[in-house]
Amino acid sequence: MKKTLLFLSALLISCAASAQLVHGNKKTFTLDDTLRGSITPERAWWDLLHYDLKVEADVARKFFKGSNVIRYKTLQSHNVMQIDLQEPLDLTAAYQGDTPLKFTKRGANAYFIQLPAAPQPGSEGEILVQYEGNPRVARRAPWDGGVSWSKDKLGRPFVATSCQGLGASVWWPCKDHMYDEPDNGMRISITVPDSLMNVSNGQLATKCTYADGKVTTVWEVKNPINNYGVNLNAGHFAHYSEVYAGEKGPLRVDYWPLDYNLELAREHFKDVPRMLQAFEYWFGPYPFYEDGFKLVEVPYLGMEHQSSVTYGNQYKKGYLGRDLSGTGWGLKWDFIIVHESGHEWFANNITYKDIADMWIHESFTSYSEALFTDYHYGKQAGEDYVIGARQSIRNDVPIIGVYNVNHEGSGDMYSKGANMLHTIRHIIGDDEKFRQILRGLNSRFYHQTVTSADVENYISEQAGKDFSKVFDQYLRDVRIPKLATKTQGGKISYRWEKVIPGFDMPVKVSIDGKEQMLYPTTAWKSVKGKTLVADRNFYIE
Repeated sequence: MKKTLLFLSALLISCAASAQLVHGNKKTFTLDDTLRGSITPERAWWDLLHYDLKVEADVARKFFKGSNVIRYKTLQSHNVMQIDLQEPLDLTAAYQGDTPLKFTKRGANAYFIQLPAAPQPGSEGEILVQYEGNPRVARRAPWDGGVSWSKDKLGRPFVATSCQGLGASVWWPCKDHMYDEPDNGMRISITVPDSLMNVSNGQLATKCTYADGKVTTVWEVKNPINNYGVNLNAGHFAHYSEVYAGEKGPLRVDYWPLDYNLELAREHFKDVPRMLQAFEYWFGPYPFYEDGFKLVEVPYLGMEHQSSVTYGNQYKKGYLGRDLSGTGWGLKWDFIIVHESGHEWFANNITYKDIADMWIHESFTSYSEALFTDYHYGKQAGEDYVIGARQSIRNDVPIIGVYNVNHEGSGDMYSKGANMLHTIRHIIGDDEKFRQILRGLNSRFYHQTVTSADVENYISEQAGKDFSKVFDQYLRDVRIPKLATKTQGGKISYRWEKVIPGFDMPVKVSIDGKEQMLYPTTAWKSVKGKTLVADRNFYIE
């Protein structure tokens, strides 16, 4: 079995590291891309159960030293385990109990740890790994992440992590692939100078201040959590809390603004209960009641860290004071509070297995902005918002990326993906059914990792309509369907152009002022009438 697994691993690496054609652009994927982005045999044999992460952050030296106890369940007998840790951090030791474990490094960031013996399927075990070094400094957080070693406006240390796409292994050792999450949550123990307070995911269990000028906070996460959702945030925080009366009962909501922003936050953060009200209506109960909800100020724009959403929108409405839709509706609420919190349902509750399917996170969450607007300001306002967001769509490369090499698709997964969902909503033509599909997704795939096919098939099944061609057109092709028309002799002829083979999406139109559904194909059809206007809610030419 061992020789077979090693051979398959080598074959997988050889294939994926070769040059591939990416949406018409040649791109060479490396060994590191494959080790990061694929479910290697050294990952596949064990199921992640729990992390116990301990990190001491030396702020003056920008240095981390820590350990992680990784508990797992054996799915198939094997004795080599892949643990990821990105340079310039180094894995310094590994143990099973008191037994030191040998390990080798492959590529820049993957460590292969040799267990003394192959455990039996169904058994549980754990290893401890130790590490240290100066983690990668975030260049442009959160888009190009790592650790932000910043200062607040009073010149005091302000430290935060962000690592979506880049991977959590940029600051702590873990099984850094999205398909597997710790079934039983994790414990996060962070030690910083005692002038600072660290806020991480879950609920605060203990806080210990030591005579040597350090303080350790221990945070307990009860639910499964994706790796990039784990965070460290250390600063001079103030704190206040409230209880939100949610669908599943009382939900603890905590706010951690910088101390000098406390009064500003008390007013500005009122968008949080409004967000919870709207999203529990559309998506179902907040998915992490046991871990609470936190909004934590950080020195970058913000990120969807699970139960510890980070905020850096400068206490402005919109996106840093701008309305991305150009309609005015986006200035009624804080973009970062709404968007990043929407990810609690689509990213943290329902999580992609492979970053190529990142649209599952970003398309639904971008549409959540329109749904928030719809809930609080009316359906037309929500429509205005999502349609206005089309101005940012580029139609450059497909939304779905390349699998098994940690490669995401086009940034159109935001506004184009949202408009695809808006189009599907109007094809269904029943807002309550559409709402139940959104809620059903969060129930059916509760705390699970999924593929695009899982989500696509669920929507088609629940809607009672085959949306496979719609998904293929908008997710896997760059062209926007064109409804071609020509008028002659009191008849309007119409068909789809610029579409994939077999595309037959229905579309709502107004013919001579009367609304009706048309069912175009790539062949010409005709209907009586003189003028045809397509419904604006369908994202077509």
